[in-house]
Amino acid sequence: MEGEKEKLNLANVYFMKIENTGTERLFNNPILERLTRSHIAVPVSLFGLYAIGLLFWSANNTTLSIALTIALFFAGLLVFTWVEYNVHRYLFHIPTTTNARTKFQYTMHGVHHHHPKDKDRLAMPPLLSITLATLLMIFFKTLLGDYAFSFTAGFLAGYGSYLLVHYLVHIHRPPKNAFRQLWINHSVHHYRDGEIIFGVSSPIWDYIYGTMSRRENVEKA
Repeated sequence: MEGEKEKLNLANVYFMKIENTGTERLFNNPILERLTRSHIAVPVSLFGLYAIGLLFWSANNTTLSIALTIALFFAGLLVFTWVEYNVHRYLFHIPTTTNARTKFQYTMHGVHHHHPKDKDRLAMPPLLSITLATLLMIFFKTLLGDYAFSFTAGFLAGYGSYLLVHYLVHIHRPPKNAFRQLWINHSVHHYRDGEIIFGVSSPIWDYIYGTMSRRENVEKA
């Protein structure tokens, strides 16, 4: 039984065979298959325009001060990095202990680890992008009232930044500046150990939660 669980483990199933060229079909239905693909410019532009629109609405239809608007924007940005970390760690890397979980995980994220340089699967499809942005706006508006417009703008700006960073990390060579560390971090996650370094746009939560390296490696050091 233990051996069977090991065989279903993400690190064993998907990380041992990485293909840096080509792609993989997920659905026989051509419409569904197309919906899994997108050019990076589309969702990044959509999230950026959505964020600008929300800030414009906040400035013209609420009584919030400029200072509070800016503070809420950056609060939304910070909250996004936390959500990014947790979704990547606990949903995208859900333990593949059953066949159903394995299929779910592979469709959602495992295929990306199998084909990490597949350009069409490095960003969220447009329809899903618009739907998600709208749902987030409704959710935050319910919780925060007028504070939601600038907060959601920051959250969506964080999302767009994450998508862009993720794309650049996989497709372009690392720069010779401070951002180089993001390339190194994500390469470790993909090519060395998929159970550490879950933050893509920022490593802050990996440091806070202790996932910059495996605990056993730290103890041995």
